[in-house]
Amino acid sequence: MPEETEWIGLHYQTGEGLRIVEQDGVVASIEPAEAPDGQWLAPAIFDPQVNGYAGVDFQRDGLTASDLRLAANGLRAGGCPRWLLTLITDDYDRLLVRLAHLKQLRDADPVLRQAIVGWHVEGPFLSPTLGYRGAHDGDVMRDPTVADIERLGETVGDDPLLFTIAPEREGAVEAIKRAVALGFRVSLGHCDPSAEQLAAARAAGAVGFTHLGNGCPQQLDRHDNIIWRVADHGGFNAGIIPDGIHVSPVLFRLLHRMLHRDSIYYTTDCMSAAGAPPGRYTVGAQEFDVGEDQVVRLPGQANFAGSALRPIQGVQRAAEMLEADWRELWDGFSTRPAAMMGLSNKIAVGQPANLCRIQTGSSGKITSLTLPE
Repeated sequence: MPEETEWIGLHYQTGEGLRIVEQDGVVASIEPAEAPDGQWLAPAIFDPQVNGYAGVDFQRDGLTASDLRLAANGLRAGGCPRWLLTLITDDYDRLLVRLAHLKQLRDADPVLRQAIVGWHVEGPFLSPTLGYRGAHDGDVMRDPTVADIERLGETVGDDPLLFTIAPEREGAVEAIKRAVALGFRVSLGHCDPSAEQLAAARAAGAVGFTHLGNGCPQQLDRHDNIIWRVADHGGFNAGIIPDGIHVSPVLFRLLHRMLHRDSIYYTTDCMSAAGAPPGRYTVGAQEFDVGEDQVVRLPGQANFAGSALRPIQGVQRAAEMLEADWRELWDGFSTRPAAMMGLSNKIAVGQPANLCRIQTGSSGKITSLTLPE
């Protein structure tokens, strides 16, 4: 007999009471029902950019399935049961070996197969220019080739893949075309392309922009800079880190006025310090200090170098910065990033039951979030 689970709550968008029956991980039926005030049903958070979590750094070699399960459990506790494991700039051969190892661990473990639904490769084909490269190692960055893209495709197989590239690099447009032909979702980031180069990348099939407002210098030309160019183009799904640190509340609000709401998605872009106490953590060979304020910095420096944001915190902080109800913003951290990857994350009969139950208090703010066992 199929295993059934019943969910009762208010639909996060309409406020209608629902009874949802799940059978073997799929929504079997949805019916009207009485539901208690403050108990909501919503699609679970989906994060397309996770560099590490709960003290586990995905950029390190020799990780085990237990390490990945620790990170997955931490993300789940933070409201995110499905995510893209992200690898950042490294020597490309080493990066592919690391990716192949992680995929082997994921494929052999049913828990990890449910959690790690795909991959995000961010580099090494990015801008090496100071400011634009962020915390990435500029010494191992280089131009992409079609052969590089094909090797990446051989490594991940049919898994969903988000691929971040700087479109101004030589060979980038051809690399984007080949990546799209292989089924990758291509995003631009850590880059400073001209308006013409942005348009050429979009025409080649790029669909996203990775953490807009980051991966660029603190001081920008007020007349012409990468943020203005992306906003002016308007053709990309723009990722934003909603921690109130990487993107200031003022810029966060301005981006929501400049860009169509449906083109914005949220990501933690978190590293190993997320879901862990303050201390010193790694991203690959680099060490970073993380304080009570969740700011990730190179030791002794003031610039930001990563995120320690927990997923549910991202929704709460986005709502605070926009002075909006969390229900208005929830899709930005659930259905929209999933849809960008060609994945379903909606509440509908026949769709995967990637649901969560959200409790709110008298003020309407989120007090707790629970996921199915």
